[in-house]
Amino acid sequence: MTEGPDELDRLFAALANRHRREMIRLLGLQPYSISRLADIRGLSLPAMNKHVRALVEASLVRRRKFGRTTFLTIDRASIRRLQAWLGEYHAYWGTEKESLENYERSLAAESTSKEGRP
Repeated sequence: MTEGPDELDRLFAALANRHRREMIRLLGLQPYSISRLADIRGLSLPAMNKHVRALVEASLVRRRKFGRTTFLTIDRASIRRLQAWLGEYHAYWGTEKESLENYERSLAAESTSKEGRP
């Protein structure tokens, strides 16, 4: 993955807020105007604009202006990059039993390497 830690930090910081996660869910279904999203979420326009700014800065959402109305669309490329990053850890997840076995192996390897040091 080509993203640096700063980009991932922005992605996760933007997604840490429940309103923003719900906005991403809704925008995954269809584009919405900022005012319509504010109505759906029960937020004021200034509060909604704060959330929109965070999502745009994290490259999760794009703004498109049609006349006097600004519409938001999801940036699917950013979602795919996030999925790719999460996919890198898929091998570690497995079942709960496999996760515990992986953890036990890592502890054993760590213990062995510490014992071999003078």
